[in-house]
Amino acid sequence: MGSQFAPDTADGWAVLHQFFAIDWQAIGALPTQERESLVSELSEYLSSMEEYSDKGQSAAYHVLGHKGGLLLLHFRPDFSQCAQIELDIYRKGIAKYLKLSDSYVSIVELGMYHTTKNILKALSEQGLKPHSDEWKAAYEEKIEPHKENLMERRYTEIPSQKYICFYPMDKKRGEKNNWYHEPLDKRAELMMEHGMTGRRYAGKVKQVITGSIGFDDWEWGVDLFADTPNYFKDLVYEMRFDDVTSLYGAFGKFYFGVRLPSVSLREYFDGKLPE
Repeated sequence: MGSQFAPDTADGWAVLHQFFAIDWQAIGALPTQERESLVSELSEYLSSMEEYSDKGQSAAYHVLGHKGGLLLLHFRPDFSQCAQIELDIYRKGIAKYLKLSDSYVSIVELGMYHTTKNILKALSEQGLKPHSDEWKAAYEEKIEPHKENLMERRYTEIPSQKYICFYPMDKKRGEKNNWYHEPLDKRAELMMEHGMTGRRYAGKVKQVITGSIGFDDWEWGVDLFADTPNYFKDLVYEMRFDDVTSLYGAFGKFYFGVRLPSVSLREYFDGKLPE
């Protein structure tokens, strides 16, 4: 099995992360009625998208630290709808007091390392020439049922847990350790080991992996959700000892936040974190 084969993926929602710095002094200086009117407009807009449906879902979070402010997370059927959300929010009255400090564009992605490996092996045993028309047709026939079985996970709802941790990551392409030079069999084995670590946190942490190759500066985005924030530290730390991370992992900034129900935004912009 050669390294020229890329593992297939089962893709789902288009995803947009928006990070806003808030001009707290300016918004706090507004007359109460004017501030409440601006916040109500944003709250009503987000509340219409807060419940999961086939049109997607949105959620708001307060991000802690100097990277802090407001995180708006959007899952949508396609990127054009994510673009419309950007335009909608920029036109809200409260946008005057929000400054986009960071963002991330990606798509829900489920890796299919072992499925790809097994199908390629089966096609090789059939004597089919890789990438020929016959090979492509046979490959699609075998892979599509697996993607269909993952439909619920491809179009998942935003987990309802209180806390979120988001970070982007790459696989290294260095002279010594280059993920993309490794044979598919080895990559599949390493990802299996990595997945076993994650399974030990089932029921504690929910994870949504998004692919961003061709969409943003990093290759993947990772969203973790939990009601106990220490689980983030435990999970990420333990995964650092997996070979797939210790040898090939590279990470961007980490963002940590707490969920803000849309009905609580008035309280939030009055300077009090909702219970």
